Amino acid sequence: MILLKDIVKVYPMGTRELVVLKGINLEVESGTMVAIMGASGSGKSTLLNILGLLDIPTSGTYYLEGKEVSHLSRQDLALVRGQKVGFIFQQFNLLPHLSALANVELGMQYSVGVDRKLALEALSKVGLADRVNHRPRELSGGEQQRVAIARALAKSPPFILADEPTGNLDSKSGKEIISILVDLHKERNVSLIMITHDPGVAQYCQRIVRIMDGQIVGDEKL
Repeated sequence: MILLKDIVKVYPMGTRELVVLKGINLEVESGTMVAIMGASGSGKSTLLNILGLLDIPTSGTYYLEGKEVSHLSRQDLALVRGQKVGFIFQQFNLLPHLSALANVELGMQYSVGVDRKLALEALSKVGLADRVNHRPRELSGGEQQRVAIARALAKSPPFILADEPTGNLDSKSGKEIISILVDLHKERNVSLIMITHDPGVAQYCQRIVRIMDGQIVGDEKL
């Protein structure tokens, strides 16, 4: 499903260069649940952005479902991203003036197209059938993250990227969110790649990839 070969990412810093990723090689099979762990500044967020087609590598190649995507134009990247990738962010990234339903529908615009029935089904799947008309400020943190999951789910993407999905939640809400993600992974065979600093959360995955100073230093199957 995913194959990275010798991925390097360099950011210009005035007269200097900041090398964030230093030759990443990674293969993720379809239907796998993977945790990426590493200290702040290790390069894990940059890696996730490249995996999600939000950024492009300085060098190296990225194959997604057998197609080389590392050198696509920004427009083509956006098209593939809309069809193939669902995102779940630590900060939820919901529009505050829109209802839960409208936030989910907005996420569908650039992929499958707005389908209210699918959006309602996704919200029901995460336990929010009775909260579809509530705005983010009327929802708890756990409920807002459920909306974010529904937004990703409604597109029916082959893989989902989650950046610290429990980072802003209390322990009870965090466990509920992880339970939802694990169930979705099992039911739909979705490939899920998740950044987390929490070893307890990582243990729910089938594999833990550890990154340090822009390099993969560990790859453990559970």
